[in-house]
Amino acid sequence: MTGAIKNKKGFSLIETLVASAILSGAVLTLGAISTMSVSGTRLNRRYEVAASLLDKQLNLMDYIGIDEFIDLGQMEGVFEGYEPTYHWEVVTEYQDIDSLYLVTITVSWVDGNRPYSISADTMLDGVSVYIEVELE
Repeated sequence: MTGAIKNKKGFSLIETLVASAILSGAVLTLGAISTMSVSGTRLNRRYEVAASLLDKQLNLMDYIGIDEFIDLGQMEGVFEGYEPTYHWEVVTEYQDIDSLYLVTITVSWVDGNRPYSISADTMLDGVSVYIEVELE
C-alpha cells in the first residue's frame, strides 16, 4: 500500500485551495486597477470638457469685447446640455490702462458629491474683434 501512495499523481486539496486563493487575489487586484483606471479616465474627460467650455466662453468674451460683456451684466451662468452640469463665473478687474481688464474665468462641476473646478486668467482689452459691415 505504501507503493500506491508514492505513485499518486495530481494535487492535494491544500495545494488546490492555495492556488485558488492566489488566483482570486490576482483577479481582485486587476479588477481594482481597472476600476481606478476607468475613474481616472472619466475625471480627465470632465477636465477636458471644462477646459473646452472655458475656452469657448473666453472666445465669446473676446469676440463681443469685454466692455460689452460687462455691460450685459451676466457674469455667471450654466452651460446647457452637459452632464454633469458645468457652471461658469467671470471676475473682471479694470487695470487703469487703455481699457485693459484682468479676466478670471472659472468653470466648476460636481462629480460624485465632490466639487471640481478649473480657472484661467487672461488680459483682455475693451475692443471687440467683431466688425460690423454696413450693407448698402
